[in-house]
Amino acid sequence: MNQENNGELVQHLAKQGIDDKMVMGHPASLFVLFFTEMWERFSYYGMRALLTVFLITEVTKNGWGWSNKEAMELYGWYTGLVYLTPLIGGFIADKLTGYRKAILIGALIMTLGHASMAFEESSKMFFYIGLVLMILGNGMFKPNISSMVGQLYPDSSTKKDAGYTIFYMGINSGAFLGMLLCGYIGEKIGWHYGFGLAGVFMFFGMIQFYFGQKIFGIIGEKPGTVHKDEENLHSIVEEDKTPPNVVKDRLIVVAVLMISSIFFFFAFEQAGGSMTIFAKDYTQRLLSGNSGEIFKWVDAILTIFPIIIVTWVLFKLSQKIYSKYPLTIIATAVSFAIIWVLGIWKVNREFNLEQTEVTVSWFQILNSFFIITLASAFSKMWEKVWNPSGPVKFAFGLILVAVGFLALAYGSSTIPQGAKTATVSMVWLILAYFFHTTGELCVSPVGLSYVSKLSPKKFAGLLFGLWFTASAIANFLAGKTGSYIDKIVEEYSMSTFFLIIAALPIAVALLLLLFNGKLKKMMHGIN
Repeated sequence: MNQENNGELVQHLAKQGIDDKMVMGHPASLFVLFFTEMWERFSYYGMRALLTVFLITEVTKNGWGWSNKEAMELYGWYTGLVYLTPLIGGFIADKLTGYRKAILIGALIMTLGHASMAFEESSKMFFYIGLVLMILGNGMFKPNISSMVGQLYPDSSTKKDAGYTIFYMGINSGAFLGMLLCGYIGEKIGWHYGFGLAGVFMFFGMIQFYFGQKIFGIIGEKPGTVHKDEENLHSIVEEDKTPPNVVKDRLIVVAVLMISSIFFFFAFEQAGGSMTIFAKDYTQRLLSGNSGEIFKWVDAILTIFPIIIVTWVLFKLSQKIYSKYPLTIIATAVSFAIIWVLGIWKVNREFNLEQTEVTVSWFQILNSFFIITLASAFSKMWEKVWNPSGPVKFAFGLILVAVGFLALAYGSSTIPQGAKTATVSMVWLILAYFFHTTGELCVSPVGLSYVSKLSPKKFAGLLFGLWFTASAIANFLAGKTGSYIDKIVEEYSMSTFFLIIAALPIAVALLLLLFNGKLKKMMHGIN
């Protein structure tokens, strides 16, 4: 859909003073947020990929030698708090700083957090300080950048869901590159190098956003900012004329989707916890001969192909905005040059090794790789082929994440009760990540879009904070559940552990399908 055929979107951009240049049919400003979020997710997921494996790795290999239970509990607390603090950060942005300043403050705090973690060899205290700074910085950053995406589009725009899906591709591009490079360097070269690398790109994300702020017009400015040409610009907080009963019904739907998301992410977030333990101790990761050579080529493609895709996105953006925002493009281009050097170095290093040992963190990149390759197809499907209601999309997502765990349950059925190690085929983890990814595309970007569409504008930041609070609860539950993996394996089996996790999302999916008609009516015309 070109600019002429999307007059509603163009008119909305003009009202907000947003640059009306378009990239792939969407506002160029979306892609500035795309790259900002990409580098923030690089930092978060790069560190998350290392966290559990670092904690449970033997002291002789420079890990901390923690038990699975101890590592899972810290993992649950860390990831839970990361998603809880956005509730506070959203409130601060709504009332005090505005979205833009909150994003910059959060990015700076997270950069300092990574710098602190890079010194974990000197003192464990630096590691804990880094975790705290990461939690606080994420709270200021995460809800507010999501709010800005929503404000680029009118609520009635058919492009809004597609815009969030493209933004979600940016999230997963950063997650992919972070887990790929930080995970590899952390496990193969040194843990502190992996932790430190994540902070380098958080810094680049902050810089490119800082120099591109004017592209957003008045969106994200400090509340109460007055413009000389205010008669030509509408406030970002317009008077809400929606009837109270409609607002109430829509907020109930938002609450239902938030609660449903808890059950999705409770299962999905096993990726950095129990699935990491399964990859480390129960999966065949030493490859030689033909299998080793095949993996090297697959890994090379997985490394280079996504870098090519996001480089192409940067090129398309630069064609539109370089003349106005050169420093934004230059900062991002420098960061991409570093990524290319690291990617080529990694591929070359692996091809020169006789035996291939797949890193534990490698499996986590599959989720983001599948997102990058499938996001566009899902975006087009919602926009042009089939666009069911939010509850139906959520139900499909919950079923798909459960299917992933059913695959793991079947694959691990040969592991004896109480076994501490095994050599299960990599295929089952790969299948699980594929199904988890298709489920995620039905839940996460859709959830962000529905929070934006169904929420009163003056509370947008707060409600995005509540959305992430639901994720916080899910992460607490995921970590606590993962801490029982050894006990369940000893008393029952690994297969039983995965079946338990699969059961809950299926039950919630059936409830959503059952009440879909009622929930659809309560959205009062928003789909």
